[in-house]
Amino acid sequence: MPSFTAPDGTELAYHLVGEGEPLLCLPGGPMRASAYFGDLGGLSRHRQLALLDLRGTGDSATPADPETYRCDKQVDDVEAFREHLGLERADVLTHSAGGDLAILHAARHPQRIRSLALITPSARPLGVDVTDEHRREALELRKAEPWFEAAREALDAVQAGTATDADWAALRPLIYGRWDAAAQEHAAAGAQQRNMEAAGVYWSSSVFDPGATREAIAALDARVLVLAAEFDSGPPPHVAAEIAELFPEAQLTVQPGAGHFPWLNDPSFFAGTVTRFLAGEDLG
Repeated sequence: MPSFTAPDGTELAYHLVGEGEPLLCLPGGPMRASAYFGDLGGLSRHRQLALLDLRGTGDSATPADPETYRCDKQVDDVEAFREHLGLERADVLTHSAGGDLAILHAARHPQRIRSLALITPSARPLGVDVTDEHRREALELRKAEPWFEAAREALDAVQAGTATDADWAALRPLIYGRWDAAAQEHAAAGAQQRNMEAAGVYWSSSVFDPGATREAIAALDARVLVLAAEFDSGPPPHVAAEIAELFPEAQLTVQPGAGHFPWLNDPSFFAGTVTRFLAGEDLG
């Protein structure tokens, strides 16, 4: 298992899947081990996936200072990863909460980014967040699902601040485009792959300065893909469109029938879209 040393001395592991030019991949969660990426729907047939285990997750070491789990503190880890891979300018793919880390890295090191693929991304550094209304909108799209009523009641409990573990479990199907056996297995693995202590620090208060980050991103000389999913609430497609508009060279694609992990729903669509983007094609 390859690894490198972060600037603060923490040993960070990564996994290489496939062959070809490296694609630097940052996981979400927040703070979920990169194993949940799998081969990203077969994307590894086109690029070598360099899957980083963020500090304290997967095969990476636990840092001496838990404060370094903060999203902004991990930017140095990403930059050290790029240097370790020997990439002058990197193609970066990130998912969900990893979008916050990738955006901060791009804002701080814009000259090191060749392209940025934001998959169902969080964009808190840009002042864009997911609201209860967005979650309700996404749930209303799933009225025909057998789990809808239980999820609706669970979301009511979450928004009222009275949610139990059973309520959170009832909401899991909402995250996926299909609540089939593969999705259930993927969801069950998540509890073992995520560092909950680190997740609680990742979005610490005062981490973000949206005005400064928007200004930096507005000058980013890199191609950007924002890939949203039809049934996702984090972000829903119309919010993903707002995120795309903040980048000077962004394309927005909405994957039909997909949830928060779009490579699980239609691997061919997902891998084909990202591959064409990385090749410099206009996705129309």
